[in-house]
Amino acid sequence: MKVFFLVTSLILMSTAMYGHGISEADMQAMIDGGNLRYIWLGTTHMLTGYDHLLFLFGVVFFLTTTKDIIKFVTIFTIGHSITLIFATFMSINANYYLIDAVIAISVIYKAFDNNKGFQSYLGVKSPNLLLMVLIFGLIHGFGLSTRLQQLPLGEQNWDMLLRIISFNVGVELGQIVALIFMLIILTQWRKRESFLRLSRVANHALMFAGFMLFLMQMHGYLHTTNEEEFGFNKDAHHHIHMDMEAKEKEYVYDSL
Repeated sequence: MKVFFLVTSLILMSTAMYGHGISEADMQAMIDGGNLRYIWLGTTHMLTGYDHLLFLFGVVFFLTTTKDIIKFVTIFTIGHSITLIFATFMSINANYYLIDAVIAISVIYKAFDNNKGFQSYLGVKSPNLLLMVLIFGLIHGFGLSTRLQQLPLGEQNWDMLLRIISFNVGVELGQIVALIFMLIILTQWRKRESFLRLSRVANHALMFAGFMLFLMQMHGYLHTTNEEEFGFNKDAHHHIHMDMEAKEKEYVYDSL
């Protein structure tokens, strides 16, 4: 188990530099490729958006009926579509590290709820799950919007709206692909005795992953708001982040 948590930590730390940034290569590709390119970027963005996928995995973890899966995934989709489209079109923005930190909290929350944390540790009934999935969906959509607003969306309202919708369509396509794989894995795992034995452990691991993501996003947020109080050389720190951005650009360019 210790090895599992260590491996999870290393994976999250190594992927942090790639997590949702928009490179110059992306921007040029958007200009050259039009709306289809926005659909492609939305799809790949969701498929590499480990924070969104971890939350979605937590949502469907114990859902066994098609009706429940459709209901919860639909409400999550409605939530993130509303803020993605509205916040981007209205140019409503916020520090993306801070938004992603809240998204990480949503992962922790869902895993905590899956393990009956409210009943076991707080002695209270869990909040309405459908409502909470909607609220967190709105937050996830705002996180997606902060990244989309880094792209050239055009000066005309109609062109901008088409590109936003195209990106959102891509996000939904990516979510469907990811969801299919999640459901295949969970369906096969539920057939084994180990599911009941390890489901609690799996959700503890999900909480741990969310906590690690939260720490990394808060680290980034503090860098953008109060860098001088970190107690190390600002110049060196700047070069470290420049190297990370260069690697990110190379990674995204290769994926395109």
